[in-house]
Amino acid sequence: MGTPRVVSPDEWLAARKELLAREKEASRAKDVLDAARRALPMVEVDKNYAFAGPEGQADLAGLFGGRRQLIVYHFMWRHEDSGFPGEDQGCPTCSVVADNIGDLSHLRASDTTLVLVSRAPLASIERFRKRMGWPVPWYSSLGSDFNYDFHVSLDENVAPLEYNYKDKTTLERELPYIQSGRDAHGLSVFLRDGDRVFHTYSTYGRGVDQLIGTYQYLDLTPLGRQLRVNEFLYHDKYESAP
Repeated sequence: MGTPRVVSPDEWLAARKELLAREKEASRAKDVLDAARRALPMVEVDKNYAFAGPEGQADLAGLFGGRRQLIVYHFMWRHEDSGFPGEDQGCPTCSVVADNIGDLSHLRASDTTLVLVSRAPLASIERFRKRMGWPVPWYSSLGSDFNYDFHVSLDENVAPLEYNYKDKTTLERELPYIQSGRDAHGLSVFLRDGDRVFHTYSTYGRGVDQLIGTYQYLDLTPLGRQLRVNEFLYHDKYESAP
């Protein structure tokens, strides 16, 4: 991508006002979309899932931390069983998402808990979290059906191949890298009413772009997103890292 052309202040102002009108239109469209998302129907989760965390075992209701809303980021884990020989660590792109989470107190003040969940041994998760320095709660779903039921662990021996609401035939045509035997990333939202838990929303693929503050900042710049999503490194691996 080239650099913008140089113009007079008046020409720049006219172009900026034109773009502002389009930005406001996009904001209003997003408001409508967000309202439609909130109005989605929900499904009760009546299956028992077991998670392992630093403080012991928990069920899905236990991940809420006593709050009414729960956001689960399905953190893709790279290991032998998911097609990454010799690896035992979280994926770089999911790590960028985690880097951009920020202070959780604002979510918690809104009766909302955010956690990470991976199909990986808890010891591996804790080792990687310590390396990356993240305070966000992180649970292992290893041994449960959670990842499979929410379509972020893909194994045709367990369930039909599905990701981002696309079946196997569509995935082979549009997203050939999504294959059986691989894990993937995504996000799911749950609502608690007493002891009852409801699934309200899940998104995958580029649906999580909006969580990456790095993207939002870069989208404001003339050069934009200079790295492809699969070109991100762990934050301690960049040459300029302190």
